[in-house]
Amino acid sequence: MDQMKWSRPSVRALCILALGTCLHFLLAGCTTRHAAQKPSIEFSVIPPATEGGPDRLEPIAGRVTGARAGQRIVLFAKAGVWWVQPTRDEPFTTIQPDSTWTSSIHLGTEYAALLVEPAYRPPPTIDSLPSEGGDVVALKIVQGQKSEQASPKTIEFSGYEWQVRNVSSTRGGRNNTYSNANAWTDANGFLHLRIAQNAGEWSCAEVKLSRSLGYGTYIFVVRDVSQLQPAAVLSMFTWDEAEAGQNHREMNIELARWGDPGSKNAQFVVQPYYVPANVVRFNAPAGPLTHSLRWEAGQAAFKTVRGTAANGPNIIAEHTFTTGVPAPGGESIHLDLYIFGNAKIPLQNDVEVVIEKFEYLP
Repeated sequence: MDQMKWSRPSVRALCILALGTCLHFLLAGCTTRHAAQKPSIEFSVIPPATEGGPDRLEPIAGRVTGARAGQRIVLFAKAGVWWVQPTRDEPFTTIQPDSTWTSSIHLGTEYAALLVEPAYRPPPTIDSLPSEGGDVVALKIVQGQKSEQASPKTIEFSGYEWQVRNVSSTRGGRNNTYSNANAWTDANGFLHLRIAQNAGEWSCAEVKLSRSLGYGTYIFVVRDVSQLQPAAVLSMFTWDEAEAGQNHREMNIELARWGDPGSKNAQFVVQPYYVPANVVRFNAPAGPLTHSLRWEAGQAAFKTVRGTAANGPNIIAEHTFTTGVPAPGGESIHLDLYIFGNAKIPLQNDVEVVIEKFEYLP
């Protein structure tokens, strides 16, 4: 009898112990499965698939599942090779508390998002994306969206085809919006570029020559822009979207006061501009002016003359650069009217410039 009294609680205790053990293993199993859940990335906003390059930006966004504290997103866009986004100086995108991420990205044919550990340091460009493992926790690649908007509008000017920008671009310390309604040719064949305000927002204008011309003389006949507002910039320049190593083969004729009403209003530049010897500033007077660039191996000769003839006698400024001059590649001519972001006096009114003629001589 005493033995039976002793045995009954022991059986009960054993049952409770066994039940607790089962619960422990069940909970441990759930925890293990939860801990082992692989982090993943998804896209909620995918930019268009179109011609890539450093001067085209579009929004991109998504969400991460299973990210840990300190991990970040690194974005890449494919334009020939993979380019880290949005810039090599700002390669990381923060994951928000709700697990979403947003950024701006330069356009390409494909887009990639990497979930990475804090120690990961992305390269500026890479031929093939890294595999998952180590500091790369997760990877997602998507094709760019196919749409009619990805195909640029074109216009004819001076016997050439030009593509009209319709996506935003960061220039002059400001993310400028562009509209293809701001570039057109009139009955005389002259090109008009405009900065216009709509519902409180400014939109700018840019056209890009559809072909690369290489060495030769580039001539631009521009109507009077001496009274251009200090915050407005007219830039006529070469640009190779795929070649970062030679400063994108950029050489500029720029009409701008860079936001300072008291400064000179024109300059010749061989990039990078922060090298003092690469910039020549001067004052462009009122009236029509002809600007030219003679590009040869090892030298870039700039000249601005009064009137509409490239060889006119009234030379306003001229300079020949012999160092840092790029060789030809995939560059093309861009004509860009945009807003400088650090102006002492913000843009007050709409701006319009007229380029009467573009000419190329081999």
